[in-house]
Amino acid sequence: MVYKNILTQIANSVCTVTVNRPDKLNALNKETIAEIGQAVKAAEAESSVRVIIITGSGTKSFVAGADISEFASYTDQQGKELARHGQQVFNSIEKCTKPVIAAVNGFALGGGCELAMACHIRYASDNAKFGQPEVKLGLTPGYAGTQRLPRLIGMGRAIELLITGDMIDAQEAFRIGLVNKVTTQEELMNACLQLAGKIIQQAPVAIAEVLKCVGDYQSKTTDGFETEIQSFGYCITTEDFKEGTAAFLEKRKPVFKGK
Repeated sequence: MVYKNILTQIANSVCTVTVNRPDKLNALNKETIAEIGQAVKAAEAESSVRVIIITGSGTKSFVAGADISEFASYTDQQGKELARHGQQVFNSIEKCTKPVIAAVNGFALGGGCELAMACHIRYASDNAKFGQPEVKLGLTPGYAGTQRLPRLIGMGRAIELLITGDMIDAQEAFRIGLVNKVTTQEELMNACLQLAGKIIQQAPVAIAEVLKCVGDYQSKTTDGFETEIQSFGYCITTEDFKEGTAAFLEKRKPVFKGK
């Protein structure tokens, strides 16, 4: 599929989705959000893809926020529809059955921070900046920033960032648990690909079930403990489990087939 605002590439079982609006510092408009959702959905359905990486074009910005010019004159209803659409797409990323890594290569502000938080793992370059500056515009976050930030860094820290609109650098983001690792700009994608390589060696069915269990842990309507019980029982019946245990006993590397 040909996209207008993003680039996609599949190589070595990894699909890389690059937000490509360099003249706007990769800011998100409604069309770009939709394309990201479509690309992740397509990668999830593609059997050759095991890991998805989302990043931004250039060296300055992952996603610098929402494209404010698009909604500056929106009505109440249009604003609600925009937020709902963004949340639906970002929820689909969070619920993806394949690991999604954010390679944060610069500014990740507003919608960009929310996009990164919707990914399962976040690696950042040392020039990255994170923040939810919506209050400076008289807004709340719209793409679940008020929901995911407290989960990741705790209530007190999250509220402080949300109501001051302050930016934090990559090292501070790492210190408080917002990102998993900080690298140089030059090493960022290599680090993400190395992580993807480790993930690809593991059992695909088990990985999908782990992501499901963790997702249900965060849910207010689903019992994540029960989900884990069900997932454990299911995994015991899979070919991947038989292969994994056989490889362990035979002291060899397993060859998982995702069945």
